Amino acid sequence: MEQTIGILIYIHAFFGGLGLITGMISVFVKKGDLIHKNAGKVFSYSMLISSLIALLVARMPNHENLFLFLIGIFTIYLVLAGNRALTLKSKIKADWMDKLVSGTMLLASISMLVMGIIGIVQHIDQSILYVFFGAFGGFLTVKDFQTFRIFRENKNAWIVSHLGRMVGALIASITAFLVAGLNIGTTLIWILPTIVGTTYILYWNKRLTKIPEGKVQLEHMNTK
Repeated sequence: MEQTIGILIYIHAFFGGLGLITGMISVFVKKGDLIHKNAGKVFSYSMLISSLIALLVARMPNHENLFLFLIGIFTIYLVLAGNRALTLKSKIKADWMDKLVSGTMLLASISMLVMGIIGIVQHIDQSILYVFFGAFGGFLTVKDFQTFRIFRENKNAWIVSHLGRMVGALIASITAFLVAGLNIGTTLIWILPTIVGTTYILYWNKRLTKIPEGKVQLEHMNTK
């Protein structure tokens, strides 16, 4: 069993590393060009594979880790929601799959919040992390359902949602590298990538609000 788990961990680490590299590439190259699109696809598949394996390992004997299990769900949600946001550009309304992805994450976020609050009351170490990520996930999913209602009227809503979710998935991969790869598990290391990534998202959201609705074209966006 341990040998099997070890192999899964290596596969998880490989795809996690591949996701980290391609995610960074997609951030720094011109948005919408071929490199951005291809890097984004590799990033998405790599993070999904890495996260699905993490879900398995986090529930195996002697490796149980409920928090990492929930973070795995969080990462899968970010990748799926980020890619689903691209489909809103050509839809009349959000479909059941859009709502299922966001609804599942909303339930997971509520679970994190509840466990975090209980943990704080009982003075359990790192319970604040459950609260932090639970609140962050809850905020994103509420924003999803708001986007589902207004994306036909706000023509830039799809790209704002795509950007936020995909950068969020990159934040998750960077956090995993720092915590698992470099074995730095402090509360600051768990939270700092989210703070930096959120700042980046807010920067882009501000830029997008200056572009007339419906005029956003990914190929015209760059990182300058």
